[in-house]
Amino acid sequence: MTEVKTLTIQREVQLRFLSPEDIPEVKRLCADWFPIEYPDIWYQEITSNPKFYSLAATFQAKIIGLIVCEIKAKSKLNKEDSDILAPSFPCSAQVAYILSLGVVVEFRKHGIGSLLLDSLLCYLTSKERCNCKVAYLHVLSTNQTAIRFYERRNFSAHSYLPYYYSIQGKPRDGYSYVLYINGGKPPWSLFDYVSHCGSLLGKLHPCALPQQIMRSVRRCFCRILSAGAPETPSSYVS
Repeated sequence: MTEVKTLTIQREVQLRFLSPEDIPEVKRLCADWFPIEYPDIWYQEITSNPKFYSLAATFQAKIIGLIVCEIKAKSKLNKEDSDILAPSFPCSAQVAYILSLGVVVEFRKHGIGSLLLDSLLCYLTSKERCNCKVAYLHVLSTNQTAIRFYERRNFSAHSYLPYYYSIQGKPRDGYSYVLYINGGKPPWSLFDYVSHCGSLLGKLHPCALPQQIMRSVRRCFCRILSAGAPETPSSYVS
């Protein structure tokens, strides 16, 4: 029965972008879903500013889920997220910050959240968005449901954020999760550097390595002798 219900719901679900007229309904939903209180300006921005990708899932004309993502330049990353992309990417490279993803309780476990996330990722990996190199988000360390949801969709934990949230006046820890897209890569770790050096050494023939070292020493020695020798007439300029 659950599968039949899921298929029925998915057939009737429609996706559309948020508009300023949705603000009262979106405010009510966010108050139900999230422990953080957003300022009024946030709702105005996500429903009118083109830098936000704000998509709603509707069922019989009612909003049952939404995803909000801010697309911005790498140079606009907050300090705690500044190491998400490798330094080789220019400041003009774009990143996509998923601010919120929520589904009405009665419609959960019917693929609505996946539908919204897939729609966002399809948009971010389109030809027009090839400069966007990573999608990322922050999540409460205790929100195992959300963590499992993103991990099943190939997001990986990037960093631990102690005391990142303030919930009802109490500090709470969080994580950042990332998904690299369009050729995006994280900075190299110490393990990456060691592995790279190991692969380079592995390409050298064991017997050839001492010979290469000796040739380098011989060239160095010859340069030292040449530096100490008297200059020839051709070295002078009249």
